[in-house]
Amino acid sequence: MPRKPSPHPNELELRILTILWDRGACSARDIHESLASERDTRMSSTTKMLQVMVDKGLVARDDAQRPIRFAAAQPQEATQRNIVDDLIQRAFGGAAERLILRAVESQSDKLSAEQLAEIRRFIARLERDAK
Repeated sequence: MPRKPSPHPNELELRILTILWDRGACSARDIHESLASERDTRMSSTTKMLQVMVDKGLVARDDAQRPIRFAAAQPQEATQRNIVDDLIQRAFGGAAERLILRAVESQSDKLSAEQLAEIRRFIARLERDAK
């Protein structure tokens, strides 16, 4: 029996969403040209992927315009939040603090002093709000 498709974007779907978040609504050709600049792909593959993404609710299709335009169904932050929530449940047993610790630990040599300060400010704001 085939596996149920994930509601979360795969790598290629996430790349298409990034194009849409960066550029706004685009035609399939615009999306294809952006993808083709970084990977070998056919226009038919791009349009098929867009249809799959519409079916999954990741992309909205506007048939009122010509050419047809596609847009991300959710803002980038909402999609990222959904992906992180899923990751926390599946890989960390619901323990958000373990995900955060692993993320900081795995990137510790890449985080700048300013990025670390931003993390500290965010934690301080959470602590203030919790009181």
